Amino acid sequence: MKKKQQVMADMPEGGENPLTSAVVSRDRSTLDMVSDAIRHNQTMLAYQPIMQAMPPQGVAFYEGYIRVLDSTGRVIPAREFMPLVEDKEEGRELDCLALEHGLKALARSPNIRLSINMSARSIGYRRWMRVLERHLKKDLTLGERLMLEISEASAMATPELVIDFIDRMQKHGIAFALDNFGAGATAVSYFRQFFFDAVKIDGQFVRNIHASHDNQAVVRALVGIAKQFDMLVVAESVESPADAEFLISIGVDCLQGYLFGAPSVSPPWLEELRENSRAS
Repeated sequence: MKKKQQVMADMPEGGENPLTSAVVSRDRSTLDMVSDAIRHNQTMLAYQPIMQAMPPQGVAFYEGYIRVLDSTGRVIPAREFMPLVEDKEEGRELDCLALEHGLKALARSPNIRLSINMSARSIGYRRWMRVLERHLKKDLTLGERLMLEISEASAMATPELVIDFIDRMQKHGIAFALDNFGAGATAVSYFRQFFFDAVKIDGQFVRNIHASHDNQAVVRALVGIAKQFDMLVVAESVESPADAEFLISIGVDCLQGYLFGAPSVSPPWLEELRENSRAS
């Protein structure tokens, strides 16, 4: 109670809460940073491996996360800006740039598969579709090595649009993953119609799962639902061998997290090629 009274006492009479002012100023600064990065093409992808759970336990594919550079050249992760821009024009521009970077990476490296995040809001964004169509025309094999990830919340905001989009993209061989599975409230009636190829179980249920009976129950249920619909199951945020062992034991197909590698702006597959060249 005293803290509340002190905050009220610190507020200037008839003025704005200084905490609110600070948040507004921070958000404006973040928006300016993102806008500048888009304008000057200061964006890139950071890549993280997704590993096969069963032997030979190699890399199944990579996920590409959008990054922006600030005015000092620092690489800023998506969690610092994406929640603020996701429903704005900048969010659509970042989706376009992420897709462009990802498709170029696939064209340069024909032996990899790559997943890229997108918002359902970008489905009707003309520039995003032009980027996809232009690259698919250049190389018909790109679609077969591309996975598009749509978050559960984004998919459920416009389910009919997502269902139609997935159906139209099937001819290109593009795979689709439902990201953050379990974090939202996917209606089962829609779930049957989505035809996602994979689900990615939200990290909040995966971290320290070996010691949490509640999370074990939730993840078992999520795995059961996904398997019923013949979907590949990926567990996000795997950070310990004990967690990985439990997830493998309940039938998770792929594992992703710091246990296997942090996102890197240097493509891991190129690093591996260089290491193999040096070894030979």
